[in-house]
Amino acid sequence: MRRTRILAGLAALLAVTAACTPAPEPKPIATPGVEPSGEIELWHFFTDREAKAIDGIIADFQAKYPKVKVTVKGGQDDSKVVQAIGAGTGPDVAISYSTDIVGKFCATGGWVDLTPYIQRDGVDLKVMPEVVRSYTEFRGKRCAMPFLADAYGFYFNKKMLADAGIANPPKTLDELTEAAKKLTVRKPDGTIERAGFLPLFGFYENSPSHLGPMVGAQWLKPDGTSAIGGDPQWQALLKWQKDLVDWYGYDKLEKFRASLGDEWSADNAFQKGQVAMAVDGEWRLAFLKDQAPNVEYGVSPLPTADASRYGSGYISGNVIGVSRTAKNPEAAWALVKYLTLDQGAQVKLSNGIRNVPTLTSALTAPDLQVDDDFKVFLSIFAHAQSGTTPPSAVGPAYQETFGTFVDAWQSGQKKDLPAGLSEVDKQINDVIKLAG
Repeated sequence: MRRTRILAGLAALLAVTAACTPAPEPKPIATPGVEPSGEIELWHFFTDREAKAIDGIIADFQAKYPKVKVTVKGGQDDSKVVQAIGAGTGPDVAISYSTDIVGKFCATGGWVDLTPYIQRDGVDLKVMPEVVRSYTEFRGKRCAMPFLADAYGFYFNKKMLADAGIANPPKTLDELTEAAKKLTVRKPDGTIERAGFLPLFGFYENSPSHLGPMVGAQWLKPDGTSAIGGDPQWQALLKWQKDLVDWYGYDKLEKFRASLGDEWSADNAFQKGQVAMAVDGEWRLAFLKDQAPNVEYGVSPLPTADASRYGSGYISGNVIGVSRTAKNPEAAWALVKYLTLDQGAQVKLSNGIRNVPTLTSALTAPDLQVDDDFKVFLSIFAHAQSGTTPPSAVGPAYQETFGTFVDAWQSGQKKDLPAGLSEVDKQINDVIKLAG
């Protein structure tokens, strides 16, 4: 499943700005209690096994609302949704893999404000944890609802750790460095045969947003401008990461990375034993069961710089909204409400896709399938210091700008870290200013 790690790119962001012109006047909202009817179209990005889980829950919705016919189109990424909305042919309902798009959709009206529906139906949003409420609204406008959540944790190969004499998974960054070195296997010429931990940004789930919680780094100030350059925690994380990159050798790491399989295939490097430890989301549990059932693995929270933060992690997820081009907004809202606020639907979706439910009651529902590994991710999701990337009117542009810098930093092209981060602040703030 493609999630927040797949950022649309600045060009696509500008396309959002151009395509999502201010929304027209809201359409009349039907009287409460009127049964929705008619046809609606749902677009989502899921494929294969996960798409089948969506089909099952849509069948349940249509059984509850027999007057509504839902046409489902899978494999639709954010760029396709944005283009369709701009052309006036967008779906009634869309599911996005990126919480980072919410600020832009809310600011431009690409997705409609759901507040009138929420108020009319007396929906209490406190039935959802605060963290998911925070990434589904922007500047007081709730244009999205949380579909399912993702919590990022740490996967490790139990047999490899045991063979190396490592009793427990690392809890600190220093322990991670030590374990990564012990678990790495090289050929006589120095070529990497197995990486204990592959520290490159851009490898699978290694992104600043996912690793930032290791040190409690901040992205934006309260006024929406960049906090990166003034936050010493980013410097601490990047220095740690670069030290480990240099130990491996950047060129050797790049050569090794190029030899690895696709993240979403059965040739995933962790599943194939080519990487002993990796940052990944809870959905990897289902992929391991399906694609690599013989791998002896364990899961734990991310290692952290400060022991008081251990147990926390990065929280993200999928979001769902009603397009401003929706032809049947009432039935569209009924579908959104069912998928996000019905406990049975949330539990069934979680069991099928293996993401974390975003409805608080569903987290403890008796029919939620929870084993010891999934409990780790539920714990990360509930941790008080777990966080997410804040919404912005420029969408993911501030993360992409930072991502360009960290690519140059880890390769050695950029050597002055404080100066580089100050320049990142300037670039991000210029983009924010340009967006108004």
